[in-house]
Amino acid sequence: QVQLAESGGGLVQAGGSLKLSCVASGRTFSRTAMGWFRQGPGKKREFVAGISWSGRTTYFADSMKGRFTISRDNAKNMVSLQMTSLKPEDTAVYYCAARNWEATPGSDDYPDWGQGTQVTVSS
Repeated sequence: QVQLAESGGGLVQAGGSLKLSCVASGRTFSRTAMGWFRQGPGKKREFVAGISWSGRTTYFADSMKGRFTISRDNAKNMVSLQMTSLKPEDTAVYYCAARNWEATPGSDDYPDWGQGTQVTVSS
């Protein structure tokens, strides 16, 4: 099991940027794939981005491609999500999640979740 703690959420105007971070503890981070998911008001939780244990492979939902970047620092047990060109529809609680080895877009594949951080994008 791994414990996850997100940070970096907040209020930003449309077109702005935010960087979310997630620090992990409790398991060998270098063997852990990480995913970012989000859940907007009245919406189902959806996949945002994922990164493999090595950092060599990244995945993005179509609507985030070109706007969001995911990276990891295994020395710091941290994964980050850089979000740019934010839109009001990006407003959601953002969660990081962990699973072994390779990231997938399915939330059911991730046994470990953080508490989430709120991102609000104003128009």
